[in-house]
Amino acid sequence: MSNPRVRRVMLACSLGGEGHLVPLARVGRAVQAAGHEVKLLVPPALADSAQRTGLAYRVGEEPPRAFVDEIWQRVRAGPAEAVAGLFDRELFADRCTEAMLGAARDLRDSWRPQFVVREPCEYASAVAAHETGIPHAEVGVSLASIESGVLRMVAPIIERFSPGVAAAIASSPYLSSFPTSLDPSPWSDTRRFRAAAARRNVTSGPARNREQPLVYVTFGSVLGHLPEASAVFRCALEAVAGLPARVLLTVGRATDVPSLGSIPENTRVEQWVPQDLVLEHAAVVVCHGGSGTTFGALAAGVPLVVCPLFADQLTNARIVQDSGAGMVLGGHTPASGGLGSLGPNDVAPLRARIEEVLGTPSYRHAASRIAAEIAALPTLQDVVRRLI
Repeated sequence: MSNPRVRRVMLACSLGGEGHLVPLARVGRAVQAAGHEVKLLVPPALADSAQRTGLAYRVGEEPPRAFVDEIWQRVRAGPAEAVAGLFDRELFADRCTEAMLGAARDLRDSWRPQFVVREPCEYASAVAAHETGIPHAEVGVSLASIESGVLRMVAPIIERFSPGVAAAIASSPYLSSFPTSLDPSPWSDTRRFRAAAARRNVTSGPARNREQPLVYVTFGSVLGHLPEASAVFRCALEAVAGLPARVLLTVGRATDVPSLGSIPENTRVEQWVPQDLVLEHAAVVVCHGGSGTTFGALAAGVPLVVCPLFADQLTNARIVQDSGAGMVLGGHTPASGGLGSLGPNDVAPLRARIEEVLGTPSYRHAASRIAAEIAALPTLQDVVRRLI
């Protein structure tokens, strides 16, 4: 006889990349640790990443690559104001929902989950859950205000799939690992948590320089798929060359390390490393301002130098700067949309900001204050036990 206390929980991720999958998988592992069954639904582009989570998963469908590339081309062409929200409306809310809905309904009907957990860009599972009255929750991957605004913007689109689904999402539990001081939430049922990070040693850079500070440079998992990646990585490598520090640059699984050309002696380049393990040792993080990297660094008490390129990154960069926990390399990112990059003119300013943050204790003190606020939040396990 089955245990009535064990529930089946369906997790669902869209084309947002590993930055969207990782927070969702973290919740999935917490649900599994609580004794429940978990199944993850992903598009084909995330099949390999889903396998690496260790969770049971199913692969659905996604829009043609040509359509995704066309969206990126329109974002590049601008103007920025005209393309703001383009991905959310035309890709995630419309085409991704349409592509994934059949798999979401089939998994719902064949596996019969009692709860659904989704990330903000994935709507097919919310439609499938709403159609049959299955409770669901959202795991935030960006600022709560941004994600609430996106839901209002795409509501007319997702309502075409199931009337009332937008209101159901708005009233469902919203899980966030971001602190209230930096991310006040307009969601009616916000449940904040801290994600406990493992503590291990990580080797980065030449062993003979272990006394030097570690600079962790990363631009997330999406950039490596874009033509702009080469210029951004080259700028970062030239900015850290000769810096009296150990440098670890991660470039994502879509970039071959040899394609980057010469690597400074103080720098090690990897496609991917577990972020939490690196942050334990980092003195500063240089990044694009993606929410996972930005708030992961702040949770570890590590100050940042932020080089925003697209999406919500400029907003996150301003939060970091206003909080005193880091600096922003600005002037190359569209103000309200579009796609930015880095180039030769950014090398010296980026180097100067890294040196400033490394040499000024106030940035780390500000990051440490934010880390203390996050550390006081309930654990993810506690939130999951009350949720499921």
